[in-house]
Amino acid sequence: MATETVRIGIVGAGANTRLRHVPGFREIEGVEIVGVLNSTAESTARAAKEFEIPRTYPHWQALVEDSDLDAVMIGTWPNLHCEVTCAALEAGKHVMTEARMARNAAEAHQMLETSRRHPDLVTQIVPSPFGLVENEYVLDLIADGFLGEIRELVLIGAGDLFYDNTKPLHWRQDKQISGLNILAMGILHEAALRWTPWPTRVFAQTNLFDPIRPATDGTGTVATTVPDSVQILTQFEGGGRGLYHLSGIDLFGPGMQIHLYGSRGTIKLLLADPTQLLIGSAGDEQLNLVEIPAEKRGGWRVEAEFIGAIRGEEKIRFTDFETGVRYMEFTEAVTRSAETNQPVALPLKEFA
Repeated sequence: MATETVRIGIVGAGANTRLRHVPGFREIEGVEIVGVLNSTAESTARAAKEFEIPRTYPHWQALVEDSDLDAVMIGTWPNLHCEVTCAALEAGKHVMTEARMARNAAEAHQMLETSRRHPDLVTQIVPSPFGLVENEYVLDLIADGFLGEIRELVLIGAGDLFYDNTKPLHWRQDKQISGLNILAMGILHEAALRWTPWPTRVFAQTNLFDPIRPATDGTGTVATTVPDSVQILTQFEGGGRGLYHLSGIDLFGPGMQIHLYGSRGTIKLLLADPTQLLIGSAGDEQLNLVEIPAEKRGGWRVEAEFIGAIRGEEKIRFTDFETGVRYMEFTEAVTRSAETNQPVALPLKEFA
């Protein structure tokens, strides 16, 4: 399909779609964005006009059923990812969906099973952007033995996004929309697990310090249904341990960081602006800031990877459905452990 036009329909023209996906697809020769549907008729019309997209639809089912489309890009909240993905695959469309993959592990497995019934179709989850630039360099460090045996993973995602409880409920605080996805847990976990073994055991606690928020329509208050504080202990393949600190209510919190501690060295990724990669080994007086060589620098090429896979030029690496299912099982295990005050083994038994 290398010389053929790829025609794309968009379900959900939110911030990431506008910032990354529309420009990304338009940079690729032979790719056309043919249709769009947003959350309302008015926002659909605005998106179509803004990006000069010729077709609009009354509902997402009409877009999925459009025989002129080759692929569907899903930019909605997680509550629609499973339903739209499965319908698009059954309609013969390639699918790229925003992260998180789904609301829970059951939906993620349904998406994976549907994709396996259509092995000729490409499926992709928009990956965590964290660590993409540094990925190849860090993988080379690990392969060369810089870390030695990986002993501990420390993952921090603690800030004050939800500190002000006078602000209206955010969609990420609504379980019906976001599912079991909590704060920055998934986006950081996915990035870290490119470099460490997968967890085999999870023990978690969560809390909701601000259970009530103003309603988005200004009609009173509503319940917050997603925790705003999470602490997780993990055990991963090979015997290493993990420690996660996630919070949305830490005023002047430490931000987002990924630490890898090994028997020979340490790697830290500080996800501030600018992102910093720090490394150190025995004998060093301090951690050293790394300037990644140009030939080792990665970056965002999600749309190009999707189209390249459709054309048979490459395979999906960031992020395939199998990887998405594994991080959704981790997400599910965190909630189950917090609810039962018991450790949860991975992979989850009912999906094994």
